[in-house]
Amino acid sequence: MKLIADWKRILKKAWSIRMMLAAGAFSGAEAVLPFFAEDFPRGLFAALTLCAVAGGVVTRLLAQREFEQ
Repeated sequence: MKLIADWKRILKKAWSIRMMLAAGAFSGAEAVLPFFAEDFPRGLFAALTLCAVAGGVVTRLLAQREFEQ
């Protein structure tokens, strides 16, 4: 495997990267928050993670203005 030439630019601007980071944050919150609060509905963060992953897939396939040549 080899990194693409403009990986730093993609890391900063790509919505798919942002959605994957959000999915990771929601997944981490789902694991940690039950220890601190029981007020969250069961499965809330699992649903948010699913939405963020789905958004990441969709945004990965869409053309983004920042990357048009």
